[in-house]
Amino acid sequence: MSVFIVASCGLAYELIAASLSSYLLGDSVLQFSSIIGCYLFAMGVGSHLSQYVKDEDTLARFIEIELLVGLVGGLSAAVLFMIFAWLSAPFRTVLYAMVFVIGMLVGMEIPLVMRVLNARQAGFKELVSRVLTFDYLGALAVSLLFPLVLAPKLGLSRTGLVFGMLNAGVALYTAYIFRSELKSFHAQTFRAGMVLGILILGFVASDQLTRWSEKVMFGDEVIHAETSPYQRLVVTKWKDDLRLYINGNLQFSSRDEHRYHEALVHPVLESLPAAKKVLILGGGDGLAAREVLRYPNIEHITLVDLDPAMTKLFAQAGPLVALNRGSLTDKRLAVINADAGQWLETNTDQFDAIIVDFPDPSNFGLGKLYSVPIYRLMSRHLAERGLMVIQSTSPFYAARSYWCIDATLREAGFKTWPYHAYVPSFGEWGFIIAAKHEGFVPPSRYRLPMRFLDGDSTKLMFSFPPDMQRIEVEPNRLNNQSLVHYFEKDWAQVIR
Repeated sequence: MSVFIVASCGLAYELIAASLSSYLLGDSVLQFSSIIGCYLFAMGVGSHLSQYVKDEDTLARFIEIELLVGLVGGLSAAVLFMIFAWLSAPFRTVLYAMVFVIGMLVGMEIPLVMRVLNARQAGFKELVSRVLTFDYLGALAVSLLFPLVLAPKLGLSRTGLVFGMLNAGVALYTAYIFRSELKSFHAQTFRAGMVLGILILGFVASDQLTRWSEKVMFGDEVIHAETSPYQRLVVTKWKDDLRLYINGNLQFSSRDEHRYHEALVHPVLESLPAAKKVLILGGGDGLAAREVLRYPNIEHITLVDLDPAMTKLFAQAGPLVALNRGSLTDKRLAVINADAGQWLETNTDQFDAIIVDFPDPSNFGLGKLYSVPIYRLMSRHLAERGLMVIQSTSPFYAARSYWCIDATLREAGFKTWPYHAYVPSFGEWGFIIAAKHEGFVPPSRYRLPMRFLDGDSTKLMFSFPPDMQRIEVEPNRLNNQSLVHYFEKDWAQVIR
C-alpha cells in the first residue's frame, strides 16, 4: 500500500506542475512536454543518487525523503501560484527548479523502497514484480482521479497538499513499523508531525492564500473563483466593472463588452431578417445570446459550450445574470454542454446563422476548433443562404493569426468578409463573416437600437487601414496547427 501511495503522489506532483504552468503560461502542449521531460530527467538523477545511500542508512533516508517530497511537493502549487501573482519574473525559474527537486526526490523513492524490503524478505524477483505492480497501479489511479475529481473539487493547491499529507503519512507509518530498527525514532516522528502540521495548516488556509494571490494578479476584488475539469474561472469586480478571466486571460469587461458582442452578432443578424434558428458555439457567458434574443424573428437558439461550470455560473449568479439579461434561461435557448467538434459531427440540424465565439487559439485543443475540418463540419450545419461569424483575435496585434483564420475558412470552401472593431479592453479586435454564397453587403442601418453600431461605424469596420492589410499565411490544418504557432509568435512579440 505504501508503494501505491508513493507512486500516486509522484505522478500527482507532475500533473499539478504541468496543469498549473499551462493555466498560467498557456500552450498546454509545451508546458506538459517540458514539465514531464524535466521531471523524468530529475527522476533519473534521483535514481542514480540513491546508490550513494549506505545500506545501514536506507530506512532513515527513505523516511526523510518522504517528508521532503511531502513538504516540497505538497506546497508546490500554492507556492508557485503566489510567486506568479507577486513576483512573476522568476516564475519559470522557480517552476523548473521545484519540478527538478521533486522529481529527483521521487526518483530516489522506489530504489530505496526496494532496498528496504529486499533486506527484510526473500525473493528478489517477486519483490520487483510487486513493487512495480503497485507503482503502476498508483499512477493509473491518480491519472484518472486528478482530472475527474481532485482538480475540479479541491483545486490544484489543495490537491497538492492532500498528496503531501499522504507522503508524510507514509513516512510516519514506516517509522512506526520499523521503530525498533531506527536510532532516531522520536526525532523522525517529531519531524513527520511537523510536516503534517504545516500541510494541514496550508490546506486550511489555501483558499485564503489563493484569493489573496488572485487579487494581486487581477488587481480587483475576486467575487467568484472555481476550477472546473476544463479551466480556471475567475470573476472580478471594481466599482461597476465586472470582468471574467479564464486561465488568467481576460474574456470580457462589462464596461465595453457591448462593443465586442454587438460587432459579433448584429452585422450577421441584421442581414438575415427572416432568420429563425441560430447556433452559438462557445459563448457560455450568454452575452452573444443576449444580443441574438433581441430579434423577435428568432425562434430557437442552440448554444454549445464545453464547460457546464461556465454556463451554470452565468445562468445563476445574480450580477452575471443581470449582465446577460437572463439569456441562458430564456425559453428560446437550449444549452448543450459538449465538445463543439463532436457535437457538430453527430448533430444534423441546420441553422440560418452560426455565431462562433470560441476562446483564442492559444493551444492545440482550441486550435483544432479553428481548423479546416471543423469549418467544413460547420458548413454542413449552415443553411445555403445563411451566414456565419467567427471571433478571430486581433488583426493588429496578431495579424498572422487573424489572416490564418480567414485563409482556413476559404480553404474550407467559404466566401469571407473580414472586419474589425475597437474594444478598449482588448484593442483592435477582429471578426470574419463567412458564407457559402457571394453577395454579402454590410448593413447600412439597424432595426434595433445599438450602443455602439450604426451605419457609419459598420462601414469603417469592413475597411482595413494599411497596417492591418491581408498577409499571406497557411491555412490551419489539423496535421500542422499553423494557427497555434502563429498565435504564439504574434502575442509573444506584443508581450515583449
